[in-house]
Amino acid sequence: VQLQASGGGLVQAGGSLRLSCAASGFTFDDFAIGWFRQAPGKEREGVSCINSSDGSTYYADSVKGRFTISRDNAKNMVYLQMNSLKPEDTAVYYCAAAYGDEVITTNIWMYSYWGQGTQVTVSS
Repeated sequence: VQLQASGGGLVQAGGSLRLSCAASGFTFDDFAIGWFRQAPGKEREGVSCINSSDGSTYYADSVKGRFTISRDNAKNMVYLQMNSLKPEDTAVYYCAAAYGDEVITTNIWMYSYWGQGTQVTVSS
């Protein structure tokens, strides 16, 4: 099982980044995919998730209206488009998989598989 997050980088406030999560080694269609982030000294928090059955999504209030999650089941890929980035978005971003094609949650304990993380730094 592998989840490979990529696309992070350094961007100025107001800029955009697109994160990608490549999944392999499990039945992608059976899993919801979530994005989480962890800033230095803070707990890991759920940012967004998308289920497999109908593409339903969830966003944390802090990113609603700025971030968009999407998935391509044919390619086993999930994306997080991040616009209007703010310095407080700076964190390591992780993608993770939770079993259940109708799951919509950012409860960390529901997620079985985790990627290695990609650093996002937003300068003011």
